[in-house]
Amino acid sequence: MEPRTIDGEIIATRLDDERTFEGVRTRRIVAFCVDYLIVGLLLIPFAIIVFLLGILTLGLGWVLFGVLVPVVALLYIWNTMGGPNQATIGMAMMGLKLERLDGRPIDGLTAVVHSVLFWAGNAILTPLVLLVTLFADRKRALHDLLLGTVVTRTAR
Repeated sequence: MEPRTIDGEIIATRLDDERTFEGVRTRRIVAFCVDYLIVGLLLIPFAIIVFLLGILTLGLGWVLFGVLVPVVALLYIWNTMGGPNQATIGMAMMGLKLERLDGRPIDGLTAVVHSVLFWAGNAILTPLVLLVTLFADRKRALHDLLLGTVVTRTAR
């Protein structure tokens, strides 16, 4: 991509344009809530399957209830954020997508590691992970900094 000038400012790449990150923090929070709702709805059919499996196995299948939520959430992340849109359904609704700083596409494993680092950071630092976005470049969260990723607006 050749450098271009917008409002007198030289923009070399899309990630150099500040408008790409306007409102990202708020949109990420709303997208997170939407994705939580979707994962909750996805849990219903899977819980029914595990319940029936538990009946068929005389209760042994019910052990799967302990890992049901993380497995469904990680499968959701793998298939949405690790897919061609590089965004979960909530992120797509908010006009966001996850990008790597090196320009390569996000694969399923990177998406899952991104999610696991987010939850590990939340377990240790609770809501303080959002404070990093106030001071980091491009409004990146702690897990974004660790993975070399950034969340951008798709419409900009």
